[in-house]
Amino acid sequence: MSDVQRYIQKRKSRDKAFAKGFDSGYEQFKIGVMLKMAREEAGLTQEELASKLNTKKSAISRIENHAEDIKLSTLEKFANALGKQIEIKVA
Repeated sequence: MSDVQRYIQKRKSRDKAFAKGFDSGYEQFKIGVMLKMAREEAGLTQEELASKLNTKKSAISRIENHAEDIKLSTLEKFANALGKQIEIKVA
């Protein structure tokens, strides 16, 4: 277990508010990071992707940095503009 994982585990055990929101917040963070990585792998800037999606650069930034409550249709458009697909898994 890494130092970060140990810290998170200890913090969750002593801070109920932190524990309650951590998992969902972390999942949202990971979605934003995955979207940013996919955009960068495609060699596009936020501005170029925004142009493909007929939106503003600020909207792309918001999606990448605050992916909470993002619509599936928005994820699909984002992925399609990068030549990719969204895969959903229930585990």
